[in-house]
Amino acid sequence: MLIPSIDLMGGKVVQLIQGKKKALEFDNFDEWVAKFASFPLVQLIDLDAAMGRAANSELIRFFVTKLPCQVGGGIRSIDAARAALDLGAKRVIVGSTLIQNGAIDVSFAQELAKEFGPDKLVFAIDARGGKIAIRGWKELTQITPLQVIKALDQYCGAFLYTHIDTEGLMAGLPLDPVRQLRAAASRQLIAAGGITTHEEIDALHKMRVDAVVGMALYLGRLSLERSSVQ
Repeated sequence: MLIPSIDLMGGKVVQLIQGKKKALEFDNFDEWVAKFASFPLVQLIDLDAAMGRAANSELIRFFVTKLPCQVGGGIRSIDAARAALDLGAKRVIVGSTLIQNGAIDVSFAQELAKEFGPDKLVFAIDARGGKIAIRGWKELTQITPLQVIKALDQYCGAFLYTHIDTEGLMAGLPLDPVRQLRAAASRQLIAAGGITTHEEIDALHKMRVDAVVGMALYLGRLSLERSSVQ
């Protein structure tokens, strides 16, 4: 399955390179809703909230009422997760808060799972150089993606692995790290980070891995018509 990505910043839909440099910016929201309407799931990320800035709350509300979304960015508490689900999110993406003081916070994962059920939770594994990056990818930890999966597998419905090293570069996603994580996870595994071709998506599908794509869709490198039926 291909999952289109909608990233929000400053009241607009954007695409960043490496989580830093803005490459694309759109405010034709209804047009993207129409283009993504045939997909069973869309990923909606509030980049401002993820970086501790004012959230794009009205845009979140707009998109979750029109598309089936998994929502992330700034979800650091039970209350924040509940608010997103109450707005209409199908499930929430939790990342940085699962790492506290350089360690995996298993107790918080347990608390989330108890409150909402694992199926409502996607745990983000954002990695640079093989190590987890948190706080909007600005802080690098010594924790590996594999360690996160082994510690938290039973508490979520899916893991979202982003290979930051290739994110936004449209140069392809290395499959070896994904293959290792797939072998360790019993839950749905979603991969992101530079996926550009249908061949990559097909290869991931054969591994039982779903693909999040942003830049290649917005630039027209991937056919929306073909993508929506995968």
